[in-house]
Amino acid sequence: MTEIDRLDLDGLSAYLRRHLPDLEGEIAAEKFAGGQSNPTFLITAGARKLVLRRKPPGKLLKSAHAVDREFRVISALSKTDVPVATPVLLCEDDNVIGDIFFMMSYEDGDIFWDPALPEVTKPARTEMYSAMTRTLAALHSVDVAMVGMQDFGKSGDYYQRQLSRWRKQYRAAETDSNEHMEQLMEWLGSNLPEKDEETSLIHGDYRLDNLIFYRGQPRVRAILDWELSTLGHPIADFAYYCMSMRLPHGQIVGGLRGVDLDALGIPSEKQIIDEYCEIRGLKDVANWDFAISLSFFRLASIAQGVYARALAGNASNKNAMKLGGHVDPIARLALDDLSSVKP
Repeated sequence: MTEIDRLDLDGLSAYLRRHLPDLEGEIAAEKFAGGQSNPTFLITAGARKLVLRRKPPGKLLKSAHAVDREFRVISALSKTDVPVATPVLLCEDDNVIGDIFFMMSYEDGDIFWDPALPEVTKPARTEMYSAMTRTLAALHSVDVAMVGMQDFGKSGDYYQRQLSRWRKQYRAAETDSNEHMEQLMEWLGSNLPEKDEETSLIHGDYRLDNLIFYRGQPRVRAILDWELSTLGHPIADFAYYCMSMRLPHGQIVGGLRGVDLDALGIPSEKQIIDEYCEIRGLKDVANWDFAISLSFFRLASIAQGVYARALAGNASNKNAMKLGGHVDPIARLALDDLSSVKP
């Protein structure tokens, strides 16, 4: 068992007995296999199930793995129609298990990893993609002041701040020089949108495998993994979700490029954009090429960060080491798409 898989069960049990006195039976923990970021455990106590999210051990990039922010955002959204797990407690004492952590309800349901959704029928695929789009539009429609999240991030200039942030994150995790990443950063820096004032609560990593669906139903039960959530431009968040349409199918970072969408009942990128705009009352999605390109850059930077953590021995997923080989292909995909954009 690696350090990242270990959990101080004695310390955790003593803490939970004090703060959740209604827990009954022996407390046990099992690490979830999926996820690249914060180690996540299923905690059982008798018949009750909870989920624990903690920071990974070891040296971490600045501002990364902010589980306290995750707890805050699901606490705020639990008062809205946006589907999230129920927050249970936040422990900011890193002496309990070695790092701060939070606990939330266990939401039983279906999690899917392949965006082609081979497990379900054609009509179900159509409904599930519509549910994903509607759920994200609902998040972007939340009144941040009404839920007390107006100080959860900065307003305006989101694209500039994101480009700066992910440049720094990429540089901090960089292991080799990459010509295509350099070209992508240069294009983004030269094409920053002049106006970037729209602000909403955003997820930051909205994709299929970060959602739980009700068992056997095309309805979203809970959005998972809020580590990258903040206040930001909703179109940037939406573009990250749509990016799966442009990623190749069957990879670790999988998408739908090359798949016959119509045969599967999966809407096209344009159809997803049209539905999103209709729900939110938008005429179109402004600066789409930039938003998509920034999404590619973020994904490549995240992959580089996971790879760097794997080299350091504190990544949370068995595929972490392989992600280093995906940084360059992701950057090249972004550049290829940009080459087809009319000047």
